[in-house]
Amino acid sequence: MALIDNLKWRHAVKAYQPEKKVSEENIEKILEAVRLAPTSSGLQPFRVVVVKDQQLKEQMVAGALNPEVMRDCSHVLVFAAWESYSDEKIDTVYDYHTKERDLPQGRFGSYTDQLKKLYASQSAQQHFEHAARQSYIALGLAMAQAAELKVDSTPAEGFSPEKVDDILGLRALGLKSVTLLYLGYRDEKNDWLSSMKKVRIPMEELIIKK
Repeated sequence: MALIDNLKWRHAVKAYQPEKKVSEENIEKILEAVRLAPTSSGLQPFRVVVVKDQQLKEQMVAGALNPEVMRDCSHVLVFAAWESYSDEKIDTVYDYHTKERDLPQGRFGSYTDQLKKLYASQSAQQHFEHAARQSYIALGLAMAQAAELKVDSTPAEGFSPEKVDDILGLRALGLKSVTLLYLGYRDEKNDWLSSMKKVRIPMEELIIKK
């Protein structure tokens, strides 16, 4: 029940203690959970930018719905998806897989040929939307790992992707920001949600059994 207890403990924090920072050891554990997240075809079509520099955070708050949360948290994780799939990207991933598994290069050729054909029939926007969905799986695991470490978190879509992409130079990397995850420690006096009961719809309403 440890995971369930951790999920009951966490909430989307609305105010952080700016002076209290998350240790690098715990940040690395959260990032390892991100790295181990499952993705479609194992492509891991996203990257995570870790922002702890205060000046960068100050620049990123422009366009944020909760600027103080971004400003006062310890770290901001920026989940950024590939803008598009390509034959080269697919080959790079699967060449790495075969090397790490000590398999002959091209071992997955028939499968990667199918992937390339599939993505060739789709638009760049479809590619980005698919890659963005993969990043959300990793986002969820990051929040779960943070909760286990008793590190507070706030997932955020309320920001300006264009500004963040520009500030972090993501376009040059073929990436577009999807969502943010603020990490830190709650300021219980100013976090209006901290003292409230956690509410979710009843299990019998959420789950449909056939």
